[in-house]
Amino acid sequence: MRTRHIIAATLCVVALTATTAACGKSGTPGDSAAGASAAPKLPTYQVKADAKVEGSKTFDAAKSRGKLIIGAKADQPFLGFEDLSTNTRNGFDIEIAKMIAADLGFSADKIEWKTIASANRETEIKGGGIDYYVGTYSITDTRKTSVSFAGPYYIAGQDLLVNKDNTEITGPESVKGKNVCTVTGSTSIKQIEPYGAKITQYETYSQCVDKLLTKEVDAVTTDDSILKGYAAKNAGKFKLVGKPFTKENYGVGLGKDDKALRDAISDALKAHEDNGDWKKAYDATLGLSGSPAEIPALNRY
Repeated sequence: MRTRHIIAATLCVVALTATTAACGKSGTPGDSAAGASAAPKLPTYQVKADAKVEGSKTFDAAKSRGKLIIGAKADQPFLGFEDLSTNTRNGFDIEIAKMIAADLGFSADKIEWKTIASANRETEIKGGGIDYYVGTYSITDTRKTSVSFAGPYYIAGQDLLVNKDNTEITGPESVKGKNVCTVTGSTSIKQIEPYGAKITQYETYSQCVDKLLTKEVDAVTTDDSILKGYAAKNAGKFKLVGKPFTKENYGVGLGKDDKALRDAISDALKAHEDNGDWKKAYDATLGLSGSPAEIPALNRY
């Protein structure tokens, strides 16, 4: 993985709106006592008035209807989350989707969000139900046979979330005999089983996190991006072990062979990485977990 920037973040005061935590500049959070004035703020995006993507039927259809339809997750705090009380979306993936939309000529109020389960992503993209998808979507050769990807915009890896005072779990090699929780049917199970952990399974990660809070399990395991969101939501209670033992390249999913749109999305990602928006978005969302992240190199094809 090539690295162009490194973002370091330490402990911050959080709020689920992802806008009111306290962090220092340059991705290096300061003391939470610094107050709200030092809180990282989400970036704003200049909407391109003259956006063109010649040769993309998906883009043409979006322009014709006057809005983009973007697929996303809705239950991942600080990553892809839908606040039903305000009917708004927030999180790092949501910001990635919005910055791309701006470069395609669509403001945030011209986005229709569509929550899509992981199992239905390829079907929705292939069927034209969404224009593109941003939601912990790993780029794989198998998926590339039916859809295309722009990115990666984030490198994730399976990690362990533990209580702040836990000093016994320091990596996957230390979970033998420990009670580790993950979601039923997830690939995370196969990845942690070889280390000898006792596996507890629930339908959602929120249930695992609740059991971690009450110390009924010793750790929760899945992609570190998801775990960072729960760490940020429960500031000061958890920590990531920080030793990922898998590698997942998150990409923006779109129609297969729509090279024009794929190039346009890649251009948008590059522009917002270079102008600092990516870092600002990370600092104000997943960065509130206190864990660092790196901007991966784009893989254009």
